[in-house]
Amino acid sequence: MTPNTASRTLNSPDETAQLAAEIAGALRPGDCLLLEGVIGAGKTHFARHLIQSLMDVPEDVPSPTFTLVQTYDVPAGELWHTDLYRLSSLDELEELGLTEAFDSAICLVEWPGRLAELTPPHALHLTLALDPDHEDRRHLTLSWSDAKWQPLMERICA
Repeated sequence: MTPNTASRTLNSPDETAQLAAEIAGALRPGDCLLLEGVIGAGKTHFARHLIQSLMDVPEDVPSPTFTLVQTYDVPAGELWHTDLYRLSSLDELEELGLTEAFDSAICLVEWPGRLAELTPPHALHLTLALDPDHEDRRHLTLSWSDAKWQPLMERICA
């Protein structure tokens, strides 16, 4: 399947948080977002605001850099936030239960390149890039193959 792409400029951390909340409202169990970008691009900021927007009562959302995974029970179902930066082997993914979570939970994956052949084919890829001229501006590229993402993309990239 040929991937579709769209892009959007996010002019501030607040715009990034607003977009995260908008995307959050469309997520259902089995959906997977793959968050890519260099350190400091805003992956965790995006994930934190997405998760908090799904909570009845927003709470602190720590980065899972050292724990690899944080899980949350939100009204839409179980949500897994993973940071695979420190992952040393694909066997660790099996131990964590992440591959099963791809089918039953909403999954946010930072550093998804470490998934290799375990990358869910239905995932939405979000790549955040720094803007060298504006400290707070990010350039977001979205790519997807699964048609289920098309209505959301038309709404957020219009």
